[in-house]
Amino acid sequence: MIIDKDGNITIITQEKASVTELVKKLDVVYNRYKNDNIIVSLTSLQSITLQDVIEFLQISNTHRKSKHSFVIVSDKVNLDEMPDEIVVVPTLQEAYDIIEMEEMERDLGF
Repeated sequence: MIIDKDGNITIITQEKASVTELVKKLDVVYNRYKNDNIIVSLTSLQSITLQDVIEFLQISNTHRKSKHSFVIVSDKVNLDEMPDEIVVVPTLQEAYDIIEMEEMERDLGF
């Protein structure tokens, strides 16, 4: 797990371990990043299943309720299969765009 900061955005990149292990690690260190927007990059993993994405659902819901963005980046999933409750995009740039749009919505009171 590699963690980078870019302003108020924390980018967590998973390179080798399973998604389940990443979610467990995220739960442990979550308090450090709870006030940031979070991008989880899974682009280096070989395959990602719908079940892998659903592993992030609880932490994503918690984070979004606290008025912060939580975005998963993976180009190895069928985006049409992803649940509406979690944001999954194919590129890092799209993750930044989503965060920017969500911040504007929050500023406008949506």
